Amino acid sequence: MGNNHFVYMLKCKDNTLYTGYTIDMEHRLLLHEGGKGAKYTRGRGPFELVYLETLDSKGDALRREQQIKKLHREAKLALINQLHNIGFPPHRYNM
Repeated sequence: MGNNHFVYMLKCKDNTLYTGYTIDMEHRLLLHEGGKGAKYTRGRGPFELVYLETLDSKGDALRREQQIKKLHREAKLALINQLHNIGFPPHRYNM
C-alpha cells in the first residue's frame, strides 16, 4: 500500500459508525476484528468498511479524519452514499 494514508469509516454490528486513520487498512481491520483496534470498536464487530479515502500525507489524513468525526451521523451517511454512488461497494469483514 506504499506511503498512502487512509481515512475510513466502519459500520459496526450495532449500526454505529467508527471513523479512523491508518497506513495499513488490512492490518487495521484485523486489529478491529480481534478487539485490539480502537476501544470504541471492541465488541462491536463484525464490521463493514463503508468509506475509504486515500490521502498523500499523514497530516492531511489526520485533518480529514477530524473533519469527518465532527460531522453529524446524517452528514456521514451522505458522504458514504456519495462514495457508493461512484462505485465503491461496502465490504464486510467477518474474521
